[in-house]
Amino acid sequence: MRLLCLVLLALALATQYPLWWGKGGWLSLRSLQTQVNVEADNNQALTARNNALAAEVQDLKTGTSAVEERARSELNMIREGEYFVQILPPETATPPNAGSVTR
Repeated sequence: MRLLCLVLLALALATQYPLWWGKGGWLSLRSLQTQVNVEADNNQALTARNNALAAEVQDLKTGTSAVEERARSELNMIREGEYFVQILPPETATPPNAGSVTR
């Protein structure tokens, strides 16, 4: 009877090993599930970026205000009759007498 219990216990342990630590076991399933969650978040962020780019493309195709805005911000273009004024921060501005040398 004792031998039968030991054999049954050994068989039970032998069947539990692949369930917990085997290739398709619970531990590998848990790590795969975390990878799926990470990739789903990544896909969601990429989908949002794609939607924003598609909206920007549509705006550039249909309207002139988006083209004008890009020309102003990226190419520093101005309309005819406008003036471009750039204000520098104080630390980059040169003092008034920096260019002259006095002896």
